[in-house]
Amino acid sequence: MARNKIVGNYYEKIPKPVRNKYAITLIAFTVWMLFFDRNDVFTQFKLGSTLNDLQHKNTHYVEKLEDVSATAKDLAENTEAQERFARETYLMKKNDEDVFVIEQKQ
Repeated sequence: MARNKIVGNYYEKIPKPVRNKYAITLIAFTVWMLFFDRNDVFTQFKLGSTLNDLQHKNTHYVEKLEDVSATAKDLAENTEAQERFARETYLMKKNDEDVFVIEQKQ
C-alpha cells in the first residue's frame, strides 16, 4: 500500500498530457529517430554535406572533361597545335634546335 502512494505521488507530478500513452510513445519514437536510429539527424546532415561536396566535384570534373575534349579535338584537327603541344608538354625539339628549360624556385 505504501508503494502505491510513492508511485502515485510521482505519477501525479508528471503533467497530464505526458502521462498519455500515445504521448509517451510519440516522445520515445522521436527520441529514437533523432539520436539512436541508423539514419539519425546528425548522420543525415553529414550525408547531405558529403553529397553537396560530391556534386561540386562532379561539376568541376565535367568542366575539366569539356576542356580536355576541346583540346583533343583541336589536336586531332590541327597539326600546328599538335607540334605546339608536343613542344610544350613533352619538350620535343627539331634536329637543328636546342631546348632550354627554366624552372622557377618556389
